[in-house]
Amino acid sequence: MSEKRFYTVGKLVNTQGLRGEVRVISTTDFPDERFKKGSELYLFHPSLDKPITLKVATRRSHKDFEILSFEGYSSINDVEKYKGGELKIPDDALLELEEDEFYIHQLVGCLVVTDTGEDLGKIVDVLQPGANDVWVVKGKRGEILLPYIDDCIKEVDIAGKRVVCHLMEGLL
Repeated sequence: MSEKRFYTVGKLVNTQGLRGEVRVISTTDFPDERFKKGSELYLFHPSLDKPITLKVATRRSHKDFEILSFEGYSSINDVEKYKGGELKIPDDALLELEEDEFYIHQLVGCLVVTDTGEDLGKIVDVLQPGANDVWVVKGKRGEILLPYIDDCIKEVDIAGKRVVCHLMEGLL
C-alpha cells in the first residue's frame, strides 16, 4: 500500500483569545468545506514526531483569517505551542473538481509546449499573486512565467501531463 500524501489547506499563525482559538491563513479554495465543524485536519509542526489529528469544533472568518477551535483544546495553553504549524488533509479527502479544473500539485511536472510545437520545459511551481495564477516553467530557455489566462493557456491535459500555451508578446 502506498503512503498517504498530504496537502496544506492552512497555516496556523497565532492564537486568538484565551479559549483555545487559533488564527489560520487559508491556502485552500474550499474554506467552507475544509474548516467546517466536524472536519478532520492533520497538524504538522516541527515539535511533533508525527502529525496529530484535529477535529474542528468552531469556525468563523475574521479579516483575512479563519478563526478555528478544535475539540479537546479549550485553552490558549493547549494551542499556543502549535503556532507556525501547517494544517493538512490527506489525498483521499481531496474534493472532486469540475471538468477543466485541477489542483496545483497536478500541474507541477507537466510538460509545457507552445502551440507551434516548441518544448518550453516543465511546470515547477504555481504562484498566486492575485488576479490570476502564474505558472513557473523551467526549461532550455530558463525560467518562464506564464499567466493562467485564456489568451496564453490553450490546453491542459492532466492525465497526459501536458500543457499547450500560446506565447504572447513579451513573455520571453
